[in-house]
Amino acid sequence: MSTLTITIIQPQLSWENKQENFRALSEKINAVQEKTEIVILPEMFSTGFSMNPEKLAETMDGETVNWMKKIAQQKKIILTGSVIIREKDESGDKYFNRLIWMLPNGEYGYYDKRHLFAYAGEDEKYSPGIKRLIASVKGWKINLLVCYDLRFPVWARQSGEEGTSEYDLMIYVANWPEKRIHAWKTLLQARAIENQCYVVGANRIGIDGNEIVYNGNSMIVDPLGEVVYLGPNKEDTFTYTINKEKLTEVRSRFPFWKDADRFYIEP
Repeated sequence: MSTLTITIIQPQLSWENKQENFRALSEKINAVQEKTEIVILPEMFSTGFSMNPEKLAETMDGETVNWMKKIAQQKKIILTGSVIIREKDESGDKYFNRLIWMLPNGEYGYYDKRHLFAYAGEDEKYSPGIKRLIASVKGWKINLLVCYDLRFPVWARQSGEEGTSEYDLMIYVANWPEKRIHAWKTLLQARAIENQCYVVGANRIGIDGNEIVYNGNSMIVDPLGEVVYLGPNKEDTFTYTINKEKLTEVRSRFPFWKDADRFYIEP
């Protein structure tokens, strides 16, 4: 059965300092000793969770996406994390908190965060996404989401055809504060249990430019909701191999998906 090796980078980010974040993250990725296939960075990994997109946003051919392309190619990995992206339409500039899924050959997919964190004013600065991104790697289907999306289970819910699962692994990239870390840990486990899938949450540590404190607690959760990895309150890098055989066994032994409600999400 297929396996998939993933690496979580749990860093301290330099506030709105792209070059320093590129330097530090390159160093951490280069230091990974194990052979890995996917490297996961936090939300807005090049800037921190900033509400200054006018100053920091880039296009899809900007320095952050190009840095991701370079690292993915050099290390022969898939690299993911979210960045601040600017696009223009007839109304002018629009900004997105965009997760990039960068392949080693330079091709990429992306997902724009749907649920914008109004408590911090994110909804006033950024535009929401309207569709999910489910990537495919070695027969694994991977649902890619960003931070606050975690609080909205319907958006993450399996919705494949009857008798099938839409995805096998869910990844959340985040800047999730220490004050609400209990919710983070609880909801990551809940998403794994209710969707019978592996769940990965990649968070950061440190203090940002708004004096918000982050204490890590990045996680890997198995399809039964058991915590495989819980990141410490310090910088950390963790590599783990997930197993399709275990996932298949859980779904076969406990076929709760057969009783799932059918639903439709309005755009």
